[in-house]
Amino acid sequence: MPTGSVKLHSIKKLGEENSSFANEEPNGAYMTMVDTKKDKSYSKKKEPAIRIGFFQLFRFASCQETLMMILGSLCAVLHGSAQPLMLLVFGMLTDTFIEYDIELQELLDPRKECVNNTIQWKNRSEADWLDSNKTDEMRNVTCGLLDIEYEMTNFAYYYVAIGLAVFLLGYFQISLWVKSAARQVKIIRKMYFRKVMRMEIGWFDCNSTGELNTHCEMKFDINKINDAIADQVGIFIQRFTTFVCGFAIGFVKGWKLTLVITAASPLIGIGAALMALFVAKLTGRELLAYAEAGGVADEVLTSIRTVAAFGGQQKEVERYDRNLIWAQRWGIRKGLIMGFFTGFMWLVIFLCYSLAFWYGSSLVVDAHEYTPGTLLQVFFGVLIAAMNLGQASSCLEAFAAGRGAATIIFETIDREPEIDCLSEAGYRLDKVKGDIEFHNITFRYPSRPDVVILDQLSVAVKSGETTAFVGPSGAGKSTAVQLIQRFYDPNEGMVTLDGHDIRGLNIQWLRSLIGIVEQEPVLFATTIAENIRYGRPGVTMDDIIDATKEANAYNFIMDLPQKFDTLVGEGGGQMSGGQKQRIAISRALVRNPRILLLDMATSALDNESEAVVQDALDKVRMGRTTISIAHRLSTIKNADVIVGFEHGRAVERGRHDELLERQGVYFTLVTLQSQGDKALNQSRFLRGHCRKASIRRRTRSQLSNLIPDAKSFISQANTEKVSVSCVQNGLEQVEECIEPAPVTRILKFNAPEWPYMLFGTVGAAINGGVNPMYSLLFSQILATFSIPDPEVQRKEIDGICVFFVLVGVISFMTQMLQGYAFSKSGELLTRRLRRMGFQAMLGQEVGWFDDHRNSPGALTTRLATDASQVQGATGSQIGMIVNSITNIGVAIIISFYFSWKLSLVIMCFLPFLALSGGFQAKMLTGFAKQDKEAMEAAGQISSEALNNIRTIAGLGKEQSFVEMFETHLEAPYRAAKKKANVYGACYGFSQCIVFLANSASYRFGGYLVSQEGLHFSLVFRVISAIVTSGTALGRASSYTPDYAKAKISAARFFQLLDRVPKISVYSNKGDTWSDFRGNLQFVDCKFTYPTRPDIQVLNGLNVSVKPGQTLAFVGSSGCGKSTSIQLLERFYDPDQGSLVIDGHESTQVNVAFLRSKIGIVSQEPVLFDCSIGDNIKYGDNQRDVSMSDVVSASKKAQLHDFVMTLPEKYDTNVGSQGSQLSRGQKQRIAIARAIIRDPKILLLDEATSALDTESEKTVQEALDKAREGRTCIVIAHRLSTIQNADIIAVMSRGFVIEQGRHDQLMALKGAYYKLVTTGAPIS
Repeated sequence: MPTGSVKLHSIKKLGEENSSFANEEPNGAYMTMVDTKKDKSYSKKKEPAIRIGFFQLFRFASCQETLMMILGSLCAVLHGSAQPLMLLVFGMLTDTFIEYDIELQELLDPRKECVNNTIQWKNRSEADWLDSNKTDEMRNVTCGLLDIEYEMTNFAYYYVAIGLAVFLLGYFQISLWVKSAARQVKIIRKMYFRKVMRMEIGWFDCNSTGELNTHCEMKFDINKINDAIADQVGIFIQRFTTFVCGFAIGFVKGWKLTLVITAASPLIGIGAALMALFVAKLTGRELLAYAEAGGVADEVLTSIRTVAAFGGQQKEVERYDRNLIWAQRWGIRKGLIMGFFTGFMWLVIFLCYSLAFWYGSSLVVDAHEYTPGTLLQVFFGVLIAAMNLGQASSCLEAFAAGRGAATIIFETIDREPEIDCLSEAGYRLDKVKGDIEFHNITFRYPSRPDVVILDQLSVAVKSGETTAFVGPSGAGKSTAVQLIQRFYDPNEGMVTLDGHDIRGLNIQWLRSLIGIVEQEPVLFATTIAENIRYGRPGVTMDDIIDATKEANAYNFIMDLPQKFDTLVGEGGGQMSGGQKQRIAISRALVRNPRILLLDMATSALDNESEAVVQDALDKVRMGRTTISIAHRLSTIKNADVIVGFEHGRAVERGRHDELLERQGVYFTLVTLQSQGDKALNQSRFLRGHCRKASIRRRTRSQLSNLIPDAKSFISQANTEKVSVSCVQNGLEQVEECIEPAPVTRILKFNAPEWPYMLFGTVGAAINGGVNPMYSLLFSQILATFSIPDPEVQRKEIDGICVFFVLVGVISFMTQMLQGYAFSKSGELLTRRLRRMGFQAMLGQEVGWFDDHRNSPGALTTRLATDASQVQGATGSQIGMIVNSITNIGVAIIISFYFSWKLSLVIMCFLPFLALSGGFQAKMLTGFAKQDKEAMEAAGQISSEALNNIRTIAGLGKEQSFVEMFETHLEAPYRAAKKKANVYGACYGFSQCIVFLANSASYRFGGYLVSQEGLHFSLVFRVISAIVTSGTALGRASSYTPDYAKAKISAARFFQLLDRVPKISVYSNKGDTWSDFRGNLQFVDCKFTYPTRPDIQVLNGLNVSVKPGQTLAFVGSSGCGKSTSIQLLERFYDPDQGSLVIDGHESTQVNVAFLRSKIGIVSQEPVLFDCSIGDNIKYGDNQRDVSMSDVVSASKKAQLHDFVMTLPEKYDTNVGSQGSQLSRGQKQRIAIARAIIRDPKILLLDEATSALDTESEKTVQEALDKAREGRTCIVIAHRLSTIQNADIIAVMSRGFVIEQGRHDQLMALKGAYYKLVTTGAPIS
């Protein structure tokens, strides 16, 4: 490589900046290791088995890409040979200098003179007594021939020429590989997403959508493939070529020395390999622990209302912290191991130097086998070869990670879907009558093959008739409906349409005949009109309006400010349940379907909307084959045929009256439901809130489950003080609006670790001084070669070799010290910050979580990234900065001391050297951000598509999502192409600058030697000292982005820690009293949600309830029923008026105390991903709950018998969000959880609405028992559940319009009477 620098480099490891673009030098400074690319490839989650060969990664390359890759490889080979080529020039240059110096020394002897270009004795006779051989020897010393300046000019030209070639080769090598990879990755993304969208639904049941999504935004997996087929390949080829050429030079020029050095080099290789191995293992474990902690955080933040209601904050912080302890342990071990191996490698390197120079100099001085130049060529040839081999191996990790990632991706791409929704195959019938028949169907879900869902089911559905499926939860009703849509194929038997097996029909065509309305409809994050348009391509606006009128949605849409252009929010989160349902019904109607499937279509509506929607449905059923599933029997009494399901079979069918006579399943369900008041019986179709019970992936509405009515618009008026532009660009932008935190405050958090940091800093300072020491020793050795006296020469050389050993030992100790001390302080800080941040989040009031910027996803990410980024301003970063500063300081002192002129010339190049390092770092971080932004748009589409795959399949919209995704891939692809050129140019520049710096320095050095008598060894000393400091500077400048990021992250973190919650859970302030009775009064309460300040939810609510009484709220959705419950829990405080509890105003009561007296059961209970027993124990976090308490609570909640039927009983895991249980089972666990607290106040928010009739009866009994002696507030849409309440308060628009007992209100003949008898709206 280049001369001085070369050696340095190589040695310097830093210098190697040349070849190692990502400064991954193995002997690298400790820092290097921290931010190399390696870290990325380590993030292997659980690495899958690798079943893909390296060349298979390129299977999607076209001829053009193949050509680009071949040319790129060719450039890489030539580029790789440049460095060894440089050594040849460097060896000649060194010999020239030494020859010149020997000549000078000879001529210093006054007895000698230069005659005819050889050195002669002035007075021949004096020499007579000398040996003749001595004379001969002297005759060989030429003189006067060597014009050192002319020679140096030639060498300078060589350097420049090689430098320019390197620039061009480096540019093409990188840009060609990066461009070809960008094209291939785009193809892989397209193929993968397209294939995933074609998969049958059963495949999604077995693959978590979260993981698929990660592959699809393809944040990890496809990026890993990209890393494996892009610039890394070119860099690998280049480094490998350097390795081969370096050894070739070594063996050709001096095989003896080469063998000696090679003997020691395996130690470096072993050290590097072991380090990579351990670091990968530990990083994997650390990431796993962090992932588990992140899972805990995500689960807790998603169900923050439940955590708050049950006072589980402290418990959750502990649970989170337990996972962090493991991550911290692995992190500290990783730091220690990295320090140990880095130190070990430096030790070996210095020992190698010592051995090579000792043995090499004996070959030069004693055996005269080599010239000094040859010694350097051999030594550096082998060194560069070894270093490049080490660096090349870091590319292998990227290849392995890419192959691992490709295994999953390519296997998915190659998998043939069992039910291919995009295939053109299959018949399309000319005329569809609409007769559907199930023939002996047996079915199990692919994700639970041991549970039989449908068992020999046979049912016929006649065209044009409405058939109702009824039966208890889990009887297979919804499953039958999914078989009609062909989401699954039955294991045995067949489903026919007009006598044709539906497996022979074209899927898209079949699904286009079907309109489906589910109980939890999925809307897409676009406008209302677009959502309806998904029903059928190309519908006109008039069709949309007609459909909304039929579905009773037109009026509410026209009331919205943007009418049909209103955005519904992600998952429809901005709409209430009833509004979503009506939009979904409009979407089904606009298809004008032959077959209508209603899966509890009206269950999410209040009476008012239900009556109207039910009318709309009755209208649209005419002339269509309709299958209706419902728990509310009122909704299906007038069906043409009612089919009773039980245990996956159809056990009876007939009309309403026939089935009642038969006294079977249907009869039981009806009698259970109609034991209410006679008046209520007449209007039986007042509805229930039941939810589909088969276990299925469900989208939860984004705004928490407790507030069905909080789902209207997050107001455009953002009250936060963040500038508007910030809000628009979401989280990314918020960063810019934050003042970076002062470093002093960050360090304060790290204060308890000051002894570690002190020792680490000392270690780092000594390490920094080691590098320049090397240039001193190295040039000293060159100087010895021109000493005339062999004795003196030997002694000098031995001394220097011993010194090398000493430096190596010191370096080993300090590297270890630095590695361990900083990883310890950094990991402790990260854990401390994560824990504090999580605790601060859980301490915020619930209203804070309504802000979209504080969604669970955003908060979890903030916890993960911010805490670890703060390390960038403390810990190992300090070490690296100290290291670089001492390195630069010592180097500059040395160089200016020995030759200030030469130092100044070289200093001119320093900015470029530093710049090329810093520039690369900057550029890549810049591109990473652009890439991320570009991919985010595509990522949103893929995540929406995968989370709502059933709805998309039902609507037959897979193709349009695939097309949307593909158009969004164009932007990242264009960005990648642009990046390839910039990246290539920077790479070329950073590689060639060293050559140019050398050419100038040696040329000027030659001038100083000849004109100013500077000793040649000082030229090498100054050049090598400065070049090392230049690379150190480059490294230091590459930390600045980390440092800046750390300050911003810290600022975000401190913002969170400093925020004072409006309602503080952790404070001990506030009233507490011993005889809590539960006497509640709402006095003129007014309230608006903080995120929607323009919508008045409570408007002067006045109602009171005495201890032990039951208060029931009734009224239509959005009238403020659930809101009043949230005020009582103190999730929010009223804006005006007050809520008085036992004579204390709620805002004065201690939050934790108040919540501990309240038990809540909501309509969509949130369960945690742990066992049934643990979920019940969660009800009381103040004490250690015994198993007998759990059993007695679950007996009261009618849950015990069901739990005992499970194989693992109370240790059965309920799955994420309780997904392994039916609605009714989850509800009963929630009730047991509320009972175990023994609360004084019980809040039931539609607690039985999700149950079928049978479970509802038992749960209702359980609730009646639980209510005894407690103040109870009940919310229900179904009036039968509340007619025996002590007070019934009818609410409308946020205040009570009438209240009293059931019979009093019936006598009044007011709103309540109207509601009960007709279900008419409460106006």
